[in-house]
Amino acid sequence: MTDQSRPGRKRSEQSRLAILAATLELVAEAGYGALTIEGIAARSGVGKQTIYRWWPSKADVLLDALATKADLQIPVPDQGSFRADLARFLGSTFELGGKSPVADTLRALMAQAQIDPEFGKRFREDFLFRRRDALATLVDRAGERGELPAGVRPGTVIDVVFGTLWYRLLATREPVDRGLADELVALLAAR
Repeated sequence: MTDQSRPGRKRSEQSRLAILAATLELVAEAGYGALTIEGIAARSGVGKQTIYRWWPSKADVLLDALATKADLQIPVPDQGSFRADLARFLGSTFELGGKSPVADTLRALMAQAQIDPEFGKRFREDFLFRRRDALATLVDRAGERGELPAGVRPGTVIDVVFGTLWYRLLATREPVDRGLADELVALLAAR
């Protein structure tokens, strides 16, 4: 994450994790619109000042919480083949992204990124590019092993994956699930 901390006391990792957990719990219970810094502070047991010192907005707290969750729950495997690595990565990504609270959170953060240019920059750098970089690790290894589809650039493979995910989340609201992950694996790792 881009360091949003202000000068002053150093972050306590225990407090940070309590804040992130509280944020995810609250957004799952009541949605993004009802999420407040006051509510996060009360649930996590820290002062509002601590939250404001470390993050400029509730969207940034939620962004950090979701990025941390994704880092923890979505592996960047090396199972020896692009097909196996992609299946595991996409299976985990779509399992997490397809859950209602996470999907709703992704939609809210994307909407906030469209109306707040500064947050939009942080959203791209701290979440979107971070997830792309994770997939790029797999795609780069596949390229080195000659496992990518012929005539398709690595960036296009990544665009197909995340373009499909975001199209479903934002436009059609069709399921983001294991079935979709399997279809993308069949399309992108046919070898």
